[in-house]
Amino acid sequence: MKVVQFMEIERKYLVSRLPGDLDGYPCRMIEQGYLNTAPVVRIRRDNEKYELTYKSEGHMVREEYNLPLTEEAYEHLLTKIDGRIITKKRYMIPYDDSLTIELDIFEGSLAPLRLAEVEFPDEASASAFTPPDWFGEDVTFSGSYHNSALSRL
Repeated sequence: MKVVQFMEIERKYLVSRLPGDLDGYPCRMIEQGYLNTAPVVRIRRDNEKYELTYKSEGHMVREEYNLPLTEEAYEHLLTKIDGRIITKKRYMIPYDDSLTIELDIFEGSLAPLRLAEVEFPDEASASAFTPPDWFGEDVTFSGSYHNSALSRL
C-alpha cells in the first residue's frame, strides 16, 4: 500500500455564476464522508477510485495523506461516518496555462452550493492569484466551507 503525502496549497471561492460549456470539461462524481473532523479523516469515492485521507489543520496550506482503499473497505467505513454523505460533480477546468480550477457542484441537501478550488505550487502563487470573473466570494480562510464542516450541517 502506497501512502501519498503532500502539502496542499489552495484557495477556495463561492461561485456566483457558472462558466459556459461545462460539458466540454472532464467531470468526476465524488461521494465522501467523514470519520472524524478534528483532525479530518475522510473516505472518498472518486468515480471508481477509493481512498482514505487525513488532513492537518489549516486553511490555505495543509498537510494531506492519502491511502488507497478497496471498494469493500470503503463501503464498510461508509457505515461509520459522522454527519452526512457529501455528493458532488467535480469539473476540471484548465486555467492560465498551469493551473486547474476544480469546480464542485454539490448535490442532495447541499444543492445549490457551488465552490471552486485552485491548487498552487507555492504560497506566493496562491497569494498572487487573480480569480476569473465568474468566481464569487473568496472563502479560503473560512472553515465553514471545508467539506468536513459541510458534512455536519
